[in-house]
Amino acid sequence: MIFDCLSCVATGGGVVDVASLSDEEWKKKLTPEQFYITRQKGTERAFTGEYWNTKTPATYHCICRDKPLFESSTKFDRTGRPSYYQPIGNNVKSKLDLSIILMPREEVLCAACNARLEHVFYDGPPPTGKHYSINT
Repeated sequence: MIFDCLSCVATGGGVVDVASLSDEEWKKKLTPEQFYITRQKGTERAFTGEYWNTKTPATYHCICRDKPLFESSTKFDRTGRPSYYQPIGNNVKSKLDLSIILMPREEVLCAACNARLEHVFYDGPPPTGKHYSINT
């Protein structure tokens, strides 16, 4: 299974030196949709991703860097995108997103390559109270 910004560990994606990749090099490694979402801060409509409702036990990795991001055991049903209440270690980071005036949000990024994953909200279940909404 390949997700737009996530891939199942079973796909065995290769490790990439992301520090030196240009947009043209990313375009060669990713599908147009993967590039749009992860490198250009795109998003998909809710309930449209092929794997938004999967229940498959797995470790989900960044499609760009193959870094483990989320365990399926931390997934919960919340939106039309995969939602998790806890990332793996420090492999996910967030930063303020001011792209919509009067609606600041926290953008979620892969800590290894800055791939945009989606947003984190503070309405999730215990123990974190967080809700990482991720593009599929």
